[in-house]
Amino acid sequence: MAERKEMATLAGGCFWCLEAVFRRVKGVERVTSGYTGGSVSNPSYREVCAGNTGHAEAVRIEFNPEVISFPEILDIFWHIHDPTTLNRQGADAGTQYRSAIYYHDESQRAAAEQSLRQAETDRLWPDPIVTEITPAGTFYPAEEYHQEYYLQNAGQPYCRIVIEPKIRALLEEFPGKVK
Repeated sequence: MAERKEMATLAGGCFWCLEAVFRRVKGVERVTSGYTGGSVSNPSYREVCAGNTGHAEAVRIEFNPEVISFPEILDIFWHIHDPTTLNRQGADAGTQYRSAIYYHDESQRAAAEQSLRQAETDRLWPDPIVTEITPAGTFYPAEEYHQEYYLQNAGQPYCRIVIEPKIRALLEEFPGKVK
């Protein structure tokens, strides 16, 4: 019997951060860093960073829904980035760093809207959540040197200062979900 796979596409600041966290989650089979939500075909990192393409840095997550559900992925998402800062995560600023959930079907849209309401009800963040919930469009994988960035560059200052606290948050908040 073939294993079922679903896809989630999320943006929450630098894609290196989301990729490093979600690759550690049980049931996640693949995480690809890339660009989505813009108007230019096959954008480069340089173009996206210039802020002229409309793309967000995002990750495409392939997961087994029999191990982890889409709502569980969203719960982790709300805990590992700040969904209250418009077009910004820490020192990373610009529309390419926006918070967004790109849904692939109507059930994901409904789950995303419910998850956002729950995060607001639970007051996970003291300020209003500004995360976009929008249909998934074309996803362009980022250049190869962006893939598995944390695994290859864990000693770099950005990885230690920005990414490692997000991994620690995963380990502390969701210990049963970690591979």
